[in-house]
Amino acid sequence: MMTEQAIKTGDILTVEVTGLQKYGAFVKFGKRRGLIHISEIKSGYVPDIREVIQVGQICQAQVIDIDAYNDKVSLSLRALEKAPQTHHIQRRYHFNNPTNKIGFQPFNDLLEDWTKDQLTYLKQLKHKTQA
Repeated sequence: MMTEQAIKTGDILTVEVTGLQKYGAFVKFGKRRGLIHISEIKSGYVPDIREVIQVGQICQAQVIDIDAYNDKVSLSLRALEKAPQTHHIQRRYHFNNPTNKIGFQPFNDLLEDWTKDQLTYLKQLKHKTQA
């Protein structure tokens, strides 16, 4: 068992879930506490954290970040999956999928037409005010 001071990023700890919120699970290990953000519960979308993890559950989690100044520890269950998906891969799929109308690409596609329409409108407005 590791001492409290020996915890570092990458360590795998046995944790107990002590509380659930929409944004993640609070856990304790030894005398310390940490948070498993909902995006680190499992790969893919988690609509309701209570369907995946329960208060009192004991599980293995990997330390992914330590904020020594604020004494906060971020952990991940997703990192211990056999083939965890990264959020970057998921985002890349959604942003590069032409059927999804999200991100900057749809804006960029429409920008030229929108700019022409606005310039035409401003020219018409200018002519009306000069008349």
